[in-house]
Amino acid sequence: MSGRRLCDVELTLLNGKNLLETEKTARSVSADILVEFDLEGQLDFKPADGLEPRERAQVREYVQNILRKRSYIDFLIGEFSSIGMDEMKPALKNILRIGLYDMIFMNSTPDYAAINEAVELSKQTLGGKSGDLVNAILRNIQRDLNNLPKPAFEDRTKLVATTFSHPEWLVARWSKRLGERDAFKLMQVNNQTPGWYIRVNNLRTKTDNFKLRMEKSGIEFEESDWLPGYFRISSVRPFLEKGWISKGFCQVQDIAAGFAPVILDPQPGESIYDLCAAPGTKAIMISDLMNGEGEIIAVDISSERLEKLAESALSYNAENIKIRRADARDIDLNMADGVLLDAPCTGTGVMSKRADLRWRRTEEDLNDLVTLQKELLDEAANLVKKGGRLVYSTCSIEPEENQDQIRNFLERYDNFELEELTDYLPDEVLTEDKKAYQTLPHVHGCDGHYGVRLVRVK
Repeated sequence: MSGRRLCDVELTLLNGKNLLETEKTARSVSADILVEFDLEGQLDFKPADGLEPRERAQVREYVQNILRKRSYIDFLIGEFSSIGMDEMKPALKNILRIGLYDMIFMNSTPDYAAINEAVELSKQTLGGKSGDLVNAILRNIQRDLNNLPKPAFEDRTKLVATTFSHPEWLVARWSKRLGERDAFKLMQVNNQTPGWYIRVNNLRTKTDNFKLRMEKSGIEFEESDWLPGYFRISSVRPFLEKGWISKGFCQVQDIAAGFAPVILDPQPGESIYDLCAAPGTKAIMISDLMNGEGEIIAVDISSERLEKLAESALSYNAENIKIRRADARDIDLNMADGVLLDAPCTGTGVMSKRADLRWRRTEEDLNDLVTLQKELLDEAANLVKKGGRLVYSTCSIEPEENQDQIRNFLERYDNFELEELTDYLPDEVLTEDKKAYQTLPHVHGCDGHYGVRLVRVK
């Protein structure tokens, strides 16, 4: 088939007699991943591991961008199909999504090629009749590509949710709190391919030396004036291909994610706890800020994620990180100079990079996470020495997880006080009398993060 490269051959027993060879391609693997997400609610890119690097990147583009535009794509398919989306098998639904994405959003793919690929994949996966159906639906859409229908629901929330491909409960929340205009801007940013930052790891190299590496390699970058050692880049691929990440020279980390370690202000020789540490980017940054001196205890409940943290710590030369598997709500540790609680949250500030989260999160999840955050904060407070500091952070933009959570914490604990953050961060990201930071993707051009620095005064 044109444009397809044989990456792996699977031999499948057909009718107990014949062996049918099937090719793994970017499209077929993307369909498998999207089907698994529809059925199980989990996004796993491991099926792409056997593909070539170019095709693995293509899989990520298909999956993430289809999830970013899913409601709108489904609306269009529904307009041209005699079968409702709810009646379709997950495999058929996702083959159509990929085909339509190719036709509308992939300028490099001719319409006829997109249709043929989808038809063949459908025949291979579901049989000939499904291939005929895919062909009919996509060719109907092809005829009207220059005059596609637009969502026109009377329900305003449903209209916006379909147009911007976000769940109705988030549309309603953001429109009410931010105003419809800013809510639109936020959702538009969430639907764009995200920008990236890399942070130089001074435990392996120096910022000036790394800048020279990038310049000599012809990599375009923009140095941040918010935090030292951060560079905005258009693609992570050259950093992966050159092995700079695996060698520990730099790590991929949004600049707003670096705010929490910075306001913790860890000093060489101190004892620091990172209570929800995996995958470890913040713990490694803390080690860097401490010049590798002192002790960091990285706690997480997931043994699998801690294994990855241990591998990363070795790569980044963060030798002062010690790993502890435990539930941070029930842990026996001495008091520390500083505690970071980067709490589990809804992730509504990172929905551009994590397009799957918009379809996984529910209002019930928000309520459950607020309760979990409260329990974690209560435990974290008991681990801070007098005069020590507790940093609470999330990658959420929801008040219940952020401002409300901290206000309720201060009502329970009169031995903690908020500190101003002007010595650590630029004014443009500060809020609440400069005692908190809150970034918004459509305002600050980075992920949405929140954080505060609490000092134990008695």
